[in-house]
Amino acid sequence: MSRVRTVLGDIRPEELGVCDAHDHLFLRSPQLPGLELDDVSAARAELTAFRAAGGRAVVQWTPHGMGRRTADLPELSRTTGVRLVCATGLHQVAHYEPELLDRLRGRLAEVFVSELTEGIGTSGVRAGLIKVAGGFHALDAHTRWTMTAAAEAHHATGAPIAVHLELGTGALDVLDLLCGELGVPGHRVILGHLNRSPDPVVQRQAGASGCWLAFDGPSRAHHATDWRMPEAVRALAEAGYGDRLLLGGDTVVAGARSVDGGPGMPYLLRRVRPRLAEAVGAELVDRILTEHPGRAFAVDWP
Repeated sequence: MSRVRTVLGDIRPEELGVCDAHDHLFLRSPQLPGLELDDVSAARAELTAFRAAGGRAVVQWTPHGMGRRTADLPELSRTTGVRLVCATGLHQVAHYEPELLDRLRGRLAEVFVSELTEGIGTSGVRAGLIKVAGGFHALDAHTRWTMTAAAEAHHATGAPIAVHLELGTGALDVLDLLCGELGVPGHRVILGHLNRSPDPVVQRQAGASGCWLAFDGPSRAHHATDWRMPEAVRALAEAGYGDRLLLGGDTVVAGARSVDGGPGMPYLLRRVRPRLAEAVGAELVDRILTEHPGRAFAVDWP
């Protein structure tokens, strides 16, 4: 039977509740010096604010080697009442020291499978998804390496593969590789950041693959993509892909948390939810926030 793998154990998909399908409680990268998400108290406060807004679950897409603080996640989930799903996987090469990547050569898929089935480090927490990343309108050698390992881990476990699309680009290249060359079923792939490149033709073509289409996070540069997002969601729903949509907040730097003065996780429910309800109706938005994440992240775990 399919279950969503949370940091406190596996649950039925319908138990997930209102879910932020792409966000971060903790994240560190040399690309974001001084902006790290690394404060347990702030994470607890953010989850508390999200729950007060009606949220019940968060999927953290922070992958291997980027400061997941996995051992802190179970207690955060218990104390806030918010279900948490954490990731294995690997981001773009720029986010890592070469020494870390060297240690993973030849065993990356093995690491992913171990973190999905046995646990991450000594925490005992098992990951519930694999997160990888594309490049800007292209797939470099690092991307192909990580996606090949992700596909191996998927075939061994059934775990979904969530993909960071750089500025929303490269969706079709990612699908050609994962679903075409590597044989991952479309419904096991989640494309993130589609709102950042609002190309309706590409979005419809991606939807035709059966993959999940994630719209996640308000623009930090006040791009036109923010106000085009409801229009894009409506167009996909009208094209028959309303049952493949996901929503997330994607908080990646400290100043973006609501408890630090940014939009944070509550923004998804406080502002995005009613705005989308105007475009596609409250019923579909409710399903996107509750039913869809349960389906996207549920796995028949071996």
